[in-house]
Amino acid sequence: MAYAERHKVTVTTNAAGAGTGYTPIVSGKIRQIVYDKTDFDNGVDFDVTLETTGEVVWDQDNVNADAVVAPRIATHTTAGVAALYAAGGLPVLDHIVVAKDRIKIAVANGGNVKSGVFYVIVGD
Repeated sequence: MAYAERHKVTVTTNAAGAGTGYTPIVSGKIRQIVYDKTDFDNGVDFDVTLETTGEVVWDQDNVNADAVVAPRIATHTTAGVAALYAAGGLPVLDHIVVAKDRIKIAVANGGNVKSGVFYVIVGD
């Protein structure tokens, strides 16, 4: 990998336990998202998407601890059907690409005025 960027996004919830944060505008492949729990309540829910298209990057509910994910997306053939590995019929996965867009991190069930930190790593 020739270059990579790491963006720190701190999300603080409101009284209802919800909050939203954004990376700056980025381009490249989403390599990893590192979640540092800080003080969110157990059972926090994440919806990480691309701001412009709404493409899902990471959607997980009931998270209780620090986490590191390397999200991938299913690929398709030129005919628009799912590309599968022949041996087991499992989907072929590839990096999620972002092009001059922000990554939106929405949190629910995080607790009353609590926070968590996300590090989003984007590279080529």
